Amino acid sequence: MMFRLSNNLVGILNLITFILSIPILGAGIWLSREGVTECEQLLDRPVIVIGVFLMLVSLAGLIGACCRVTWLLWLYLVVMFLLIVLGIVFTIFSFAVTNKGAGEVLSGRGYKEYRLGDYSDWLQKRVTNQKNWNKIKSCLADSKVCIDLHDKYLNTSLPDFYQAHLSAIQSGCCKPSEDCQFRYAGPTNWTRGDVASTNPDCNLWDNNLDTLCFKCQSCKAGFIDNLKSSWKKVAVVNIVFLIFLIVVYSVGCCAFRNNRRDNAYHQGWKP
Repeated sequence: MMFRLSNNLVGILNLITFILSIPILGAGIWLSREGVTECEQLLDRPVIVIGVFLMLVSLAGLIGACCRVTWLLWLYLVVMFLLIVLGIVFTIFSFAVTNKGAGEVLSGRGYKEYRLGDYSDWLQKRVTNQKNWNKIKSCLADSKVCIDLHDKYLNTSLPDFYQAHLSAIQSGCCKPSEDCQFRYAGPTNWTRGDVASTNPDCNLWDNNLDTLCFKCQSCKAGFIDNLKSSWKKVAVVNIVFLIFLIVVYSVGCCAFRNNRRDNAYHQGWKP
């Protein structure tokens, strides 16, 4: 019996997925061998796991559909179903934890300031965990986000700096809070004044480019705000990915039904 369209379509889709998994796996192996920063080392294992997972799942779907291996196609459909469920849960969770919190608009400033307590408790607990924050700080240092700010606005006057459009991380980690009322000497160089502030971040500020406000609550809040924006973008992409998975799953169900019919036909037909 000739293969039906659904079997061929599942085979083509999984062949494409298998081909895509090769560079992903290769990138993970490259990071594990060549990665020198802690950020790069943090990425290698997840990338390798994703690459191997995609490769195995696509192989199961490819062989199951094209070679009429019913149990393998059944296993493929189970994994796809679990992926769809997990994708839906992740999307709902992403929107839930990123729904709370936003930067504080300051009068006469081109940037916002960020307060840790404005964001969801779940994100706060994950980010403020000392072990997690040490890794995040290392990544922020590797990204040279504050060094770039320093170089870009090195010769900028205070009025012009106040109009600068800083990212959440730059505002929270690379300069002191407005509450501190420090005197401006440079984008990352501020002199303490005589005004005492109740904001604990003021005592943590250091002009050293390796320190700045990386220990501050505002830095953690800025990172969370940046993370929040990234998660929302990922959630939107995930919705598109879910639609693709549901289409593939539906086609896979048709291919599975075709396999069972073909098997029943061959078992029932005796020469």
